[in-house]
Amino acid sequence: MTYCVGMVLDKGLVLMSDTRTNSGVDNISVFRKMFTWSVPGQRIISVMTAGNLATTQAVISLLEERSKAPQDRQNGLLDLPTMFQVAIEVGKLLRETIAVTQAENGTRGKGRFTASIILAGQINGMEPRLFMIYPEGNFIEASFDTPFFQIGETKYGRPIILRGYDRDMSFEDAAKLLMVSFDSTLKANLSVGLPLDLLVIEKDNFEPVHERRIEHTDPYFDAISSSWSEALRSAFHSLPDYSFHQPSKTT
Repeated sequence: MTYCVGMVLDKGLVLMSDTRTNSGVDNISVFRKMFTWSVPGQRIISVMTAGNLATTQAVISLLEERSKAPQDRQNGLLDLPTMFQVAIEVGKLLRETIAVTQAENGTRGKGRFTASIILAGQINGMEPRLFMIYPEGNFIEASFDTPFFQIGETKYGRPIILRGYDRDMSFEDAAKLLMVSFDSTLKANLSVGLPLDLLVIEKDNFEPVHERRIEHTDPYFDAISSSWSEALRSAFHSLPDYSFHQPSKTT
């Protein structure tokens, strides 16, 4: 399983993904799910993937044209004029990859090779944009009403973001909020795990302003995890006491 989040702020974009893949409790591996390309001063594009690992790796390879000789490789995303057209291209590659793989596997492959993608980035002269791309190749864009997207194991970390998100929050607070969201997910679902990848894209800065891998021994993430647990316990005990002997209603 996977957990990835992309978030729009007034200042730019913040992305975080886990790296765990598994085929059962005794077959766990670490694979990167966040991929970023940039042309300084021109554009920065990042994708996060969830779903069948072979499918997502094939899509990334096609984006990077890994089938060609190194000197002939050219990422087509770096030539498209708008982020909307980038989303169309990524959706097309995802849909075609899934269709080909499922066809090669017949009825046994139906529904087994699906994947979804979060696409984020900015092209010079335009606003930063965030998209959710579905297995069918269609997509939606983040808005003021829906300022963040999640893919993978979304339910455990979503309430944290809904309560804590503010569009004008700092990058540092957004990173902290995502760490709390991921910590809640890690505690509830063993199929999501460390390390985590964090990427911050500042508006009109076409290189990552902050990029970090959060490992198992990361002291800040450990502090966030323990402090959040303690804060929850404190908040719970501060709630009004419940009594089995509630006063009866008067008529």
